[in-house]
Amino acid sequence: MPTSPSSPEPREGRPAATTDHLAWRQHIPTLASAAAGIRQASDAWDAVSDSFCDLGGWPIDEKGYADGKVKRDAAAWKHVEVFLDHGPEVLAGVRATAGGADYVEGPVSEDLRQLRGIDTTLERAGQIQLEWDQVLALMEGSMPGSRELYETRALEIRNSEGWHYADELSFQGSALARAADYLVNRVDPDQPSQTERAQVALARSASGSRGVPPVSPPAPPLSNPPAPRRSR
Repeated sequence: MPTSPSSPEPREGRPAATTDHLAWRQHIPTLASAAAGIRQASDAWDAVSDSFCDLGGWPIDEKGYADGKVKRDAAAWKHVEVFLDHGPEVLAGVRATAGGADYVEGPVSEDLRQLRGIDTTLERAGQIQLEWDQVLALMEGSMPGSRELYETRALEIRNSEGWHYADELSFQGSALARAADYLVNRVDPDQPSQTERAQVALARSASGSRGVPPVSPPAPPLSNPPAPRRSR
């Protein structure tokens, strides 16, 4: 179960940033993708949820409405597990690298401030994961074969309980990925950021096309403001 992340202890004779940045920086694109995946699951449900309800917002197709939420929650939880696996390590790296001035002003000051609640989000999501892992293990131990009968329903309940934290991570997780992508250059200035890598790839692709002028790279995806929350 994840606990509230804190700055890791440096190895003897080496500063924390030098020790840890090579480990946590590799997870930045993974976390950005996970946050985007949660938003996609939410947006896909928002796009159809009203079709299952009357004008007052009450479900008229209860089975379709319930099935849609089950699908959304399951898709979102897969990405929550990514944050449980890698989020604490990246968060510790960000906090070890960011200075006090970064929280006051600068490109990621708002993102850093948004991370104040992510410890609780990760901890509660981790508790849900642990509790339901224990439930499934008890099923298997008490009545061999029962897990196959009840696992689907058990996972649906777990995913439903975890949706709130998935929704939080779609925003807090995006903030973490953006802050990490910016700060990683501070601990390794020779390592291009995710945005710079994307720009280089686009430039190479454009230069390889004869007669086609290079296309200006789009705005970095990590800097896009999050869409307003609508999911119920």
